[in-house]
Amino acid sequence: MGTEKEKPRHPVSSKLEENVSYLKDALGVGKSFDVIKIDLEYAGKQMAMFLIDGLVKDDILHLLMKFLANQDENTLKVDTLEKLLKTYIPYVEVENTDDLDKVVDGVLAGPTALIVDGLEKAILIDARTYPVRGPEEPDIERVVRGARDGYVETIVFNTALTRRRIRDRSLRMEYLQAGRRSKTDMVVCYIEDIADPKHVEEVKEAISKIDTDGLPMGEKTIEEFISGRHWNPYPVVRYTERPDTAAAHLYEGHIIIMVDGSPSVLITPTTFWHHMQHAEEYRNSPSTGLYLRLVRYIGVWASLFLLPLWYLFAVHPELLPDNLKFIGPNDDGRLPLILQFFLIEIGIDLLRMAAIHTPTSLATALGLVAAMLIGQVAVEVGLFTNEVILYLAIAAIGTFSTPSYEMSLANRLARLFLLLVTSIFGVMGFVGGVTLWILYLARMKSFNVPYLWPFIPFDYRGFRDVLFRTPIPLKRNRPKILHPRDPDK
Repeated sequence: MGTEKEKPRHPVSSKLEENVSYLKDALGVGKSFDVIKIDLEYAGKQMAMFLIDGLVKDDILHLLMKFLANQDENTLKVDTLEKLLKTYIPYVEVENTDDLDKVVDGVLAGPTALIVDGLEKAILIDARTYPVRGPEEPDIERVVRGARDGYVETIVFNTALTRRRIRDRSLRMEYLQAGRRSKTDMVVCYIEDIADPKHVEEVKEAISKIDTDGLPMGEKTIEEFISGRHWNPYPVVRYTERPDTAAAHLYEGHIIIMVDGSPSVLITPTTFWHHMQHAEEYRNSPSTGLYLRLVRYIGVWASLFLLPLWYLFAVHPELLPDNLKFIGPNDDGRLPLILQFFLIEIGIDLLRMAAIHTPTSLATALGLVAAMLIGQVAVEVGLFTNEVILYLAIAAIGTFSTPSYEMSLANRLARLFLLLVTSIFGVMGFVGGVTLWILYLARMKSFNVPYLWPFIPFDYRGFRDVLFRTPIPLKRNRPKILHPRDPDK
């Protein structure tokens, strides 16, 4: 890209009629009821105002119009633009442009455009407002003690929630847009004195290469574009709706991507272990946090390996010592064990999806139906055995205890894969499946960060911090895999 300013394709004309004609056609005035054009005359000047109904603060525009109405014809005879910008439009966010296409994009984003006859500049007044809900605590990241605010769907509110926790002068919020038609606003957030400049450029370059009409799923669509591994079930970015969690990662050297219209922000780069951490561990004493983390790890590993391992022992009881023979099923049931597992896995997912779409008033009824379907009735008719339900319940608890929802879904697919290869190849299938799973994760990268770091490649300090909830005063260094500019805290 050159250093010279690009010439506008449709420059603002000094004739009001030409500008109004182009903007009416480009914005669809008269075709869309919410696109409003207002003809004005202040201080002897013909003007036109374009805005989107519902995205503008009416009281602010009303105040500006009253202020302009008090001016006489002599006030705008000389230096009209300068006087309007600095004197007669008393508002904080006011800018001008000579490109009508930028005017169109600006109006559709919320600001109001003021066109004045005789001026070859258009004035954009950013008096926009968006429908917004309060910053409530995220449902899937609740803590017993701690902040109750969470990100919302308005990007400006989210940047404010972040700056409230990080008052560092080097905190950067870089504005970008993506989507040919949607023009979705997004912000790349990082602490300049800490974050790796190369990674910052990688993230911005990845976003600049997004070529699509729009981003209907917000941050999830962004992930699919910047991850580069479209069929990979494991997330290479972490989502959070908690400003305190985002701030903690910024202090380590991570980069946050905020997308307008989404309450979730993306944390990058991340490893497998980032998805295993939860704010609750740091809202308790180090010893209690360590216990909670170890219990969570046990639950996650149980969700992955318990069912394939139990199936292996149930089909090959000779692998068990005599004092553990009780692990196998007492009754084989009418269906093969592997089919029982796959049926109940599908049933659990159906219930999960039904719970999402079920109104709160009907949640109790759904629970009763679930208890009957995957409870005593299913056992009595011989569809499932008691042991299958027991071990699937333990695995489901481990799945729900995984802090990252995306990680829990990926682990569920890995569990089904291990069940399948174990049922086909027995012991070799289980060992080979686990080995392939580890190798698959070891080859993954989140940008240039190995996914299994600090386990592969091994780093003692990092592995200690991952395995144990290290007391905050003892965490002397930032993760070196992030290449922080300021490694010491």
